[in-house]
Amino acid sequence: MAINSYKDLIVWQKSMALVKEIYRVTKLMPKTETYILISQMLRAAISVPSNIAEGYKRNHRPEYKQFLGMANASAGELETQILIAKEEYKNIDFTTAEGLVIEIQKMLHTMILKF
Repeated sequence: MAINSYKDLIVWQKSMALVKEIYRVTKLMPKTETYILISQMLRAAISVPSNIAEGYKRNHRPEYKQFLGMANASAGELETQILIAKEEYKNIDFTTAEGLVIEIQKMLHTMILKF
């Protein structure tokens, strides 16, 4: 399958699924976390596919690699926040989010190495 758009990238598709999952789990967290952990998790999650898309649209390999690195950094930030939330809110299942963020980091790492 030819890649004609960032939307064709599996890593972008998985990142969008991650955003959806982060929205789902943060809705289960207490309102006291709205301006603390919830906003940080949503910001980091949204940053992953956004940076993949922006880098792709730059049409310049060094910039694309830089944006993939930023997406990977946001994924690392989000992974840390998931671990914090998982420890704090044991009644919420973060398994899907955790699995997706780890998979996405591996994919991004591989893409960055290929540049």
